[in-house]
Amino acid sequence: MYEYILRRLGFGLMTMLGVSIIVFVLMRVLPGDPLVAIFGMEGFTKLTAEDRAHYMAELGLSDPLVVQYLKWMGDVVTGELGRSFFRDESVADMIVRRGPLSVEIGVLSVVISWLLGLPVGIISALRPNTVADTGARIMSILFLAVPGFWLGILIVLALLFQFGYKAPLTGVPLWVDPWANLQIVIGPALVLGVGQAAYIARMARSSLLEVIREDYVRTARAKGVIERLVVNRHALPNALLPVITLSGVLMGIVLGGSIPIEQAFGVPGLGRAMITAVIERDVMVMQNLVFLYSFVFVLVNVLVDVTYAWFDPRIHYQ
Repeated sequence: MYEYILRRLGFGLMTMLGVSIIVFVLMRVLPGDPLVAIFGMEGFTKLTAEDRAHYMAELGLSDPLVVQYLKWMGDVVTGELGRSFFRDESVADMIVRRGPLSVEIGVLSVVISWLLGLPVGIISALRPNTVADTGARIMSILFLAVPGFWLGILIVLALLFQFGYKAPLTGVPLWVDPWANLQIVIGPALVLGVGQAAYIARMARSSLLEVIREDYVRTARAKGVIERLVVNRHALPNALLPVITLSGVLMGIVLGGSIPIEQAFGVPGLGRAMITAVIERDVMVMQNLVFLYSFVFVLVNVLVDVTYAWFDPRIHYQ
């Protein structure tokens, strides 16, 4: 088991190394000049060559690309992620301040997706070709087709016109005021969770339909085991394996989808910080947040691999 975990962690580290190189290169080939973004075109034209060289050196953008990359990797290891070009705030402090809201939205959306999608998938599989099954498949297709950000905008507009909804100006930590915190995160988490629930429901339905046709399930029924135990003890544990794998893949949807969703609901999380950094061309914030999102995605998939191996001994930790 430990060898399997170490092997998966090694693959994860190699993946993150490749991601870091890609992110660094992309940040450097983006069109535009950081000084133009900071000073504006009019202010940029008033800068002398010496001023431009001075500011680029201050920003750490005048060194050779290899040196910049190695410095950045050293900062990532030590946790010193540099500072925003436009705000007197370090990127590490920004992550600590805004990160908890984004983490809550992601975790809550996964919980909602399982609470909604798994029962729907199970009922649909146990009653195939019935009204319940047809309705479940129609709703799943509907929520698969509806973009999350569009659904989020509709919900915000409905709340705005009906209840005078106002976007939160600052984030309220869970440990300070749980009720106020829940009011901030529940909307984005529900939008993301409903979209994921559609994937969970369809995967749970197809996987359970396949499992309940296996010989060992028919044998359990032939022995007189009651249907509830057949499903809960024999069929469902094996049917959940593809669902667990899918949950790791869906984390990419959560990470990417949370960015426009946070913007739609006005949540001051990392997703909104990412959009602001892209608009302002704040290279230091962009590359660190993209790297952080990639790290979370790789870490979740490593955990999913380990969980899958723990649930299914047939893998033999290879």
